[in-house]
Amino acid sequence: MAKVVDCYVERTAARLLRSLRKSGGSIPLHRIQFSQTIIQYLLDKKLAQIKNTGHGFLLAVVEKF
Repeated sequence: MAKVVDCYVERTAARLLRSLRKSGGSIPLHRIQFSQTIIQYLLDKKLAQIKNTGHGFLLAVVEKF
């Protein structure tokens, strides 16, 4: 059963990552409609990062070169 959950998390995280890329690479954290588990998955895999702008927090795609 754990494998099914992992597939769900991976697929949902991929949707969030595509959404981030389409929106210019970052979204204000308070506007994201995904669960904390999905956001934490992207952070753990180092695909996204949290940036403090001084006026709020952004979830941003990590640029890999």
